[in-house]
Amino acid sequence: MKAVLKTILALALLLAPSLQAAEINVFAAASLTDSLKEIAARYEKQSGDKLVFNLGASSTLARQIEAGAPVDIFFSADEAKMDGLEKKGLIDVATRKSRLGNALVIVVASDSVLKIDSAYALTNAAVQKLALADPQAVPAGVYAKQWLESFHLWSAIEPKVVPTENVRAALAAVESGNVEAGVVYKTDAGISKKVKVAYEVPVKDAPKISYPVALVKESQQAEAAKKFLNYLDSKDAGDIFKKFGFVLLD
Repeated sequence: MKAVLKTILALALLLAPSLQAAEINVFAAASLTDSLKEIAARYEKQSGDKLVFNLGASSTLARQIEAGAPVDIFFSADEAKMDGLEKKGLIDVATRKSRLGNALVIVVASDSVLKIDSAYALTNAAVQKLALADPQAVPAGVYAKQWLESFHLWSAIEPKVVPTENVRAALAAVESGNVEAGVVYKTDAGISKKVKVAYEVPVKDAPKISYPVALVKESQQAEAAKKFLNYLDSKDAGDIFKKFGFVLLD
């Protein structure tokens, strides 16, 4: 009888962590893909919780949240998408924080001989197609459009623009050789061996790039999600973000 009780107790102890583990749904900008996967591997090991990512354009993710998709945390690539959800009462404002910054770069294929030393170079005939994340909706594309508008170049460059679903798709278009150049985040350029940075947009010329993160009000795992938010604000997570080229805003 004692042996049976010991076996039951041992099984109960083995099962306890899995019974307590939470599954946290995180909707995050595509540009965060690699950093968040590394962060998740570390966090899951120490917490026992499971992180499930939906990675894509912040505009698409925001629409999904508005439509009632099951989500615990939203990590946007711009403040505007988070502002929209906040105005509709869909996020926990007390948990909102602007965590990261980034930079815009013009990338070309790694074997390209194209020289780009300014925004004006994008008007040259050598650049026939320019990949951007959708400049009407996706943060990376919106930022790029704002930058070009500040130099009064958008009307000249717009006919060349090949809009893509998100910033990683813009990067892929350059990698494949389907376009001569693309405007992406510095962090995206850093993870590809098939492209090189032809020009980095000076901070003084670019719009402020800010990544806010917050708990979604309808979260089914609010307490577990808050713990992960705290981890995203930790030095460990910050070191990983910096490794991938992000700027910490705090």
